[in-house]
Amino acid sequence: MKPLKYAAAVENALRKKLDADTGYSGLLCKNPNHGHWKIAVWQPELYTLDWLADFLDLNAANNKEIVADYGLGRNCTLFDKTRKWAYRAIRQGWPEYDQWLQACYERASAYNLQFSSPLDDNEVIGIAKSIAKWTRANFSEGTFSDYVFRTHSSEIQSLRGRKSKGGGRPSLNEVWVDLGVSRRTYFRMKSKLKG
Repeated sequence: MKPLKYAAAVENALRKKLDADTGYSGLLCKNPNHGHWKIAVWQPELYTLDWLADFLDLNAANNKEIVADYGLGRNCTLFDKTRKWAYRAIRQGWPEYDQWLQACYERASAYNLQFSSPLDDNEVIGIAKSIAKWTRANFSEGTFSDYVFRTHSSEIQSLRGRKSKGGGRPSLNEVWVDLGVSRRTYFRMKSKLKG
């Protein structure tokens, strides 16, 4: 998510600097092969986000409300918010597909109204269908019960409790414990070996 948020901040700052349309979805462009356009290439290399960011004020673009609206794209934002809701909501009775699709559409529509320039209804329907189909195919009462059984047994919960209180065994990734050195010493030695 960090690279996407960085791209969102750069895109939003560029949009602000150029006073561009906040509702532009990026789907329309001029065809460079069309005979009526004169094409000029100012820089043959591709632009990088860092290069663009050097010319922009990213502080103004870091406002989460602004970035959520346009930076990652309204489609991505709407999909992400609706899918997170759907993962929990489908467990509230395991509805039939038509009822579930309607619930996903209503939730996506409500989120869509929060944008300063909402998406059109066809895009909201497409996002809702995608989420409804995937969750119905991948979430069921049986798969959820199996997940809970595998990840929430009393032994596992007890181990998690001990770890959160500092009494659990070190994880397999804590190599410094096996070596008998501090975490700081381990990473200092590791960086010297790389350098």
